[in-house]
Amino acid sequence: MPHRLSLCALVVFAVACSPAPPPGGNPAPSATPAAPASNAPADVHARAIVIDTHDDTTQRLLFEKGFDIGQRHENGNIDIPRMREGGLDALFFSIWVPSDVTGPPAVKRALQLIDRVHEAVRTHPNDLVLATTAADIRRAAAERKIAALMGMEGGHMIDDDLGTLRDYARLGVRYLTLSHFKNNNWADSSTDKPAHNGLTDFGKDVVRELNRLGVMVDISHVSDKTFADALEVSTVPVIASHSSCRAIAQHPRNMTDDMMRALAKNGGVIMINYEVSFLSEENRLASEKSGGVVAALDQMSKKCGGDEACSTLESARLTRQAMDKGTLPAVSWEKIIEHIDHAVKMAGVDHVGLGSDFDGATMPIGMEDASKLPKLTTALMEKGYSATDVEKILGGNILRVMEQVEKGAGGASR
Repeated sequence: MPHRLSLCALVVFAVACSPAPPPGGNPAPSATPAAPASNAPADVHARAIVIDTHDDTTQRLLFEKGFDIGQRHENGNIDIPRMREGGLDALFFSIWVPSDVTGPPAVKRALQLIDRVHEAVRTHPNDLVLATTAADIRRAAAERKIAALMGMEGGHMIDDDLGTLRDYARLGVRYLTLSHFKNNNWADSSTDKPAHNGLTDFGKDVVRELNRLGVMVDISHVSDKTFADALEVSTVPVIASHSSCRAIAQHPRNMTDDMMRALAKNGGVIMINYEVSFLSEENRLASEKSGGVVAALDQMSKKCGGDEACSTLESARLTRQAMDKGTLPAVSWEKIIEHIDHAVKMAGVDHVGLGSDFDGATMPIGMEDASKLPKLTTALMEKGYSATDVEKILGGNILRVMEQVEKGAGGASR
């Protein structure tokens, strides 16, 4: 009771001490009304939470001696200075081991890559913060830090063991790409001969366990049947962490219009990939004459002696050189906008985002690194997209999916 009397006394005192209203008018406003938010592209980009769901700089962190993500580099696509310049607020570092590295060696390599991400955060505390939830990303953005997340690119790295999958989740992995360029023991890939007719029973258990753990199911790289099976089993939205539109470039890694519509019905998001052969059909056809991106990466991996940072960067350098010389059709960054726009037409603006494949693919001309990202915002707004819709594409949509997946976690696997 004394506390209540004290509170009342404080209220009476506050009222008594309030300034009197001006003569003949209402009380003066207590604060100047906030100015309306600017819709200039630079301001929209600055206030958006810009998220990229797929980046392979992790290979540089592991293989490249002396590589410091905090320093500006002349090669590659990602470092902290260029992320800052491009307004990139959150980045999913890819935990990727080639499909032909399996069993315990794959698990060991995956753990090494995870460790390198943790170490990058530890050694750059003023710029990077480890994030595992949508709330973590929002908090990092408010603190002007870059959220570092992890996605595992290839189900073969769980070594057919749900316990290993749980270990990865405990270490911070927040999506699993069900397959990579080759089939694994329980999921068919889009770039391999079908072996399982989609997902096996164990593969379906993997999807259920991902749902229970609150880890996103990623259907980039998977066969069309694996995609359908994953959507049938998952009780929460799934993502395509780095895929583009097959109607524009007919690579099997890309998604058909029907797949994008199904993904939207599921509540998921397609994150557009910037790899030139996934953006341009003309480039893809020319590239396929020499085996395509899959064969090129395999060949370069052997040439680099298993140094995957070398293989991805050197492959990108040679492809860009071929475009510059005219031996491969040149692809401009505007192709990214074309794919975003097509995906929006098929799936809706709530189901499209950005999954660059920085440091793991050949970037189109004009999108050489993360510092160029504001061009996307400007181009979309010039195309007629509203500030609200652009903010969804830049990061709002994947934040929504993360929150839904997090809310769905905790149920028993079935």
